[in-house]
Amino acid sequence: MQKQSFVRGTFILTAASLTTRILGFVSGIFLARSLGAEGIGLLMMAHPLVPLVITLTELGLPVAISKLVAEADVKGDKLKEKRILAVSLVITGTLSIILTLLALLGSKYIAALFLTDQRAYYAMLAITPIAPIVAISAVLKGYFRGKQHMMSIALSDVFEHIAHIACMLALVQLLLPYGIEYAAAGAMAGAVVGEGVGLLYLLGRYKWNQRNDEHKQKASEHLRHGKRTFAELMRMGLPTTGLGFVHSIYSAFQPMLITKSLALFGLGTAMATKQYGLLVGYAFPLLVFPSFITHSLSTALIPAVSEAMANRNGMDVHRRMDQAMRIALFVGAPATVILYIWATPLTTLLYNAPEAGPLLKLLAPIFFLHYFEAPLHAVLLGLGKAGTTMWNYIAMVIMKAAAIYFLGSQFGITGIALGMNFGICFITMLNFFSISSLIGFYLDLRRFVKVALCMAAMAFAGQSAYSYAQHIGMQPLWSLLGSIGIAIAAFLLSLVLTNTINRSSVFRFGGTGGIAALRK
Repeated sequence: MQKQSFVRGTFILTAASLTTRILGFVSGIFLARSLGAEGIGLLMMAHPLVPLVITLTELGLPVAISKLVAEADVKGDKLKEKRILAVSLVITGTLSIILTLLALLGSKYIAALFLTDQRAYYAMLAITPIAPIVAISAVLKGYFRGKQHMMSIALSDVFEHIAHIACMLALVQLLLPYGIEYAAAGAMAGAVVGEGVGLLYLLGRYKWNQRNDEHKQKASEHLRHGKRTFAELMRMGLPTTGLGFVHSIYSAFQPMLITKSLALFGLGTAMATKQYGLLVGYAFPLLVFPSFITHSLSTALIPAVSEAMANRNGMDVHRRMDQAMRIALFVGAPATVILYIWATPLTTLLYNAPEAGPLLKLLAPIFFLHYFEAPLHAVLLGLGKAGTTMWNYIAMVIMKAAAIYFLGSQFGITGIALGMNFGICFITMLNFFSISSLIGFYLDLRRFVKVALCMAAMAFAGQSAYSYAQHIGMQPLWSLLGSIGIAIAAFLLSLVLTNTINRSSVFRFGGTGGIAALRK
């Protein structure tokens, strides 16, 4: 099995993530046009229960697997790698099947309790079988992450999305004449088929890689000696599950918290719902879109840090983290400038909602820290501090909820945005200081000053170009795209002129080179 370097693995995952996001965007347009707002509403009602079930079935094992497999790979312990995989598959397979059967048997009760429109019942039934497939896929992806073979994960994601879209197109068209509820169920069934195709690829890839393996042992033997492996998996998996569970609960609780605080501010229900929609439906999708790069980075970072820790190579841990922080910086900086300078034009062109622009502009500067949060979280997991990440997140949720409630009741939707900004600052600082206390990592402030100057140059060039385009009467779309293009070019040129990056390093991928091999 060919192992990819940290930077190359990040690049592969980023390319795959961009591809799947584009495919998802295309499928979203098709669904919206075929099902309409009513059909999409049925899908949204049926979907929220799935992440909670998956969180409970995975038990945080994918993260634990990637760390433990990376450590075993360093030591050349092939039997332990297989033992980790066997124990994990038994745990997730058993849990997912039990929970899926319970969900199917209790589907009528669940529908009556959670679904405000009973037509979503068929869509809920159609998506329920996805839990065992996702759970087993997650285990295999954790194994491939630990082996630092990111190409297998990337290809499985691409194949999954292609199969999902193809099956969804066929089923929606086939079932739409029978009613919108059946078409929505067909769309959900397409997701299950897509996940199944991704799983088949992962299984085939694993079998192919094991064809010449000399360390074969029966699964029963792995399980018989798997008590210690089980304890190691649970030590890291349970805190990760706790974090996911808290996140799921808070995600369900947050809409009520926001609308309640807006009601205290004096807004009626309809206006509070509208402003909440502007915030989470229009502003947040734009804010989180660039983060697919940092999430790909985080996926590659956990096994890279685990491998360095297993080798007792403290310098390598520092180098990996420094690379991660630089990539996050060079992604977050231009994204922040674009979302701040062109906030209203973006929300106007994409959503025909210029009133969402001020909210986006308010969130963008502080959201810059969000691009560092995922890599920091991954480093803590790579260091084996899953419990620290869980308690940091719980502390953040408590403080963020209090800030949203207090500021929202005093300042309305602006206060809600400020409360969310506070939560981003709080979790990023907590994770950074946790890492700093563990390994003594500190930031090179000179790099941040240089990038700040580059951001200023980017903002000036972009704003000037946009003003000129408007002055000469250019179409809004082309003036937006052209000025953003000029701004990005100015940012890259500024990075080179300030010696923040080396021109030759931008085009190298591999080892400690590549995008992350940039000058301090």
